[in-house]
Amino acid sequence: MNKKDIADIRKQFKLDNDLLKLKEIFNVYIMKESSDIYHQQSQPFEMLDQDEQELFLSNFKKVLTGNLDEKIFELKFSPNAENHSQYILHRGLLTEDMDAWKEEMLLLVEKMLQEHTYEMDIVVTFIRGEYYKPMKRRSTEDEESARNAVYSHPFILCSLNKTQDPKKELHFDYVERSFKYNVVVDPVINLNAPIAGFLFPCITDNAQDVNRVLYTTGKANEPDPHFIEDVLNAEETLTAKDDKIVFEEVVRDAVGHQLSTTTLANVYEEIHRVMEENEEEEEEPRLDYRDVERVLKVSGIEDVDTETVETAFKNVIDDEKYEMKARNIVPKFESKSIKINTKVANIAVSPQDLKFVKQVHFHGKRYLMIEVEEDTIIDGFTMIPEAFTAIRPLTDEEN
Repeated sequence: MNKKDIADIRKQFKLDNDLLKLKEIFNVYIMKESSDIYHQQSQPFEMLDQDEQELFLSNFKKVLTGNLDEKIFELKFSPNAENHSQYILHRGLLTEDMDAWKEEMLLLVEKMLQEHTYEMDIVVTFIRGEYYKPMKRRSTEDEESARNAVYSHPFILCSLNKTQDPKKELHFDYVERSFKYNVVVDPVINLNAPIAGFLFPCITDNAQDVNRVLYTTGKANEPDPHFIEDVLNAEETLTAKDDKIVFEEVVRDAVGHQLSTTTLANVYEEIHRVMEENEEEEEEPRLDYRDVERVLKVSGIEDVDTETVETAFKNVIDDEKYEMKARNIVPKFESKSIKINTKVANIAVSPQDLKFVKQVHFHGKRYLMIEVEEDTIIDGFTMIPEAFTAIRPLTDEEN
């Protein structure tokens, strides 16, 4: 699933939406000390109070919120696993019997608890529903007839939420005119920040893919290996942060640790260009060792060849066939996503403006020079341009 596919289904989680039909909701309360199921409860979603429905709908949207490869991961099921979760989910998706569906979901809960304990009580929520997506409207059709032709996508969504102790509060009773300590023992279920979740099956370009599952982690770039491998029986994946580190290490191994800001800016611009050219493609662009070699050469690094980059891949990730996702390598292109930290000042600049930043050497000292088109104003004062001549870049020895 790409960003658009996820956004399409996420925006459907709202009240009174005829494009989303939620059937049963199944909640399972798990005790932290014993990892036992303390309580389970299922009912038709439409039987919940409207306020309660809104709470859960907001929770489900949060399971589908986040950047790909940071908080949300499309995972491929592993080929071999005992009591495979892919089959459990598929059976749960197809059955019309509510008790049978609950039994399948409890099998997943058992996997969550197997050789794993949680630091707090956990509530696992399963929802079964169907998402309808209108087909693209032809010019001769009106909006109403277009909505009659839809793609139907049955799905199962799971959300894991931690509990927290209620707040200790002091109340004032207006009737009795007295202060009272409010004693509440019921734990609060935090539906605002799911610690994990998943959507099955993945939906890509209006087609369902039962061989993949969309997994969500509570913390960015920190997927839970236990949940991925033992609960979902899916293949391990690298995060966007991991991809970026691999790219940086490969480049350092291939060309050394020193790059000018101009060269680095060229690298980011070339990869961004590749992303834009393939924006409409179903498969997002990836970079193997041949692509990295080409990017480095186009960016101005001449003394690099295929063998050097291929060897760098082997040294860094022990897989010369590994492919990095292009979007994970380039920081957000138009926002100030690159941080330059010095003892004097911290500066934020966008990848597209990195070419205006230079490190220069003048009279034996290093300077950071930023090319600007307008006057610089500090504390309301316009800075007067100062003479700065005979600037030259640092040589390799001086670096």
